[in-house]
Amino acid sequence: MSSPQQATAQAALPTPEELREWLYTMLLIRRFEERAGELYGRAKIGGFLHLAIGEEATIVGSARAIRPEDYLISTYRSHGHALVRGSEPGRVMAELFGKVDGLCRGRGGSMHMFDLPRRFMGGYGIVGGNLPIAAGLALKSVYEESGEVTLCTLGDGACNQGTFGETLNLAALWRLPIVFLVTNNQYGMGTAVERHSAVTELRLRGEGYGVPGVRCDGMDVLDTYYKVSAAVLAARERRQPMLVEAVTYRFRGHSMADPESYRTKEQVEAWRKRDPIKVFSAKLLEQGVIAEAGIEELDGKARAAVEEAVQCAERSPFPEPSSLYDDVYVLGDQVRGWYSHRTFEPEQGGPQQPSEAYSSGWVPRQISEALERGSEARAGEEEG
Repeated sequence: MSSPQQATAQAALPTPEELREWLYTMLLIRRFEERAGELYGRAKIGGFLHLAIGEEATIVGSARAIRPEDYLISTYRSHGHALVRGSEPGRVMAELFGKVDGLCRGRGGSMHMFDLPRRFMGGYGIVGGNLPIAAGLALKSVYEESGEVTLCTLGDGACNQGTFGETLNLAALWRLPIVFLVTNNQYGMGTAVERHSAVTELRLRGEGYGVPGVRCDGMDVLDTYYKVSAAVLAARERRQPMLVEAVTYRFRGHSMADPESYRTKEQVEAWRKRDPIKVFSAKLLEQGVIAEAGIEELDGKARAAVEEAVQCAERSPFPEPSSLYDDVYVLGDQVRGWYSHRTFEPEQGGPQQPSEAYSSGWVPRQISEALERGSEARAGEEEG
């Protein structure tokens, strides 16, 4: 039985075309995140915005280690994961804008991207909330004997959540084909790893549950690819759940609201010297895989794709107020829609056709009018 380290050698060497595609995708994620940050500052994007600038090697290296039919499930820092799985940049940006052409029709926003056709099973706003769901996906693959693997990404802070231990225990007990990728960017929000975790070598955190762990350089896309490929091989062929700790760093704050008072500028600059895009570009130049002009061309292509994504988001309309209760499941005597049932048994249940209030948009209209009256009242108070 080969170890994860030995299995690394079995991972196929990427072709020059694949390496150039990896670089392009890293550039696309970087330019997308930079533009999203700018647009957030202009109030085009609301709510929270968590950028993955600096973590591109971890995102691309791990995603390229799995197959299209495998599952990827992410955290609230999920824009890059949607892009690496092939989601259209315009739809990702439209989702950030809260527009109807977004991946979730504007209802998910930054933290809840989802693209089922590409088996990207979403970002999740709850720290560690995606782990049990990932176990469910892997269990489904076992029942169907499909040979699929689930790649579950989580942050270093999620290792201290109860769902971490519960899910790893079940994964080992049921021998689920799953790889847990811990994106260790050194901070759980604003708390350093050494302050929130007694065991700072996070690859060791799964061993007590029967989930072996390895560590990779999350700033190196190739090292990430090889280590995750080995883990995926063990999960797929032997149904051995694995944990991979990717040591990386985010160059921006936890979110756009983060004052970053917990780390020094010197520390950030030290990590910026290991910028994964610059390091990978230099490696490809050295090996003759690409020329300087080729890198500039890829960067220009990425910037153009992001600008087109912004235009797509700008053109897309906001959801109609009448759609407020679409996709909301309600039980009992609460606000009712045609999709509601009083019980879980359809033959016992509520209306089979859209209700008059739903069809006419009466409920959303009442809410909109109440909001308008509130705004007028506040305006009057300010004038007074």
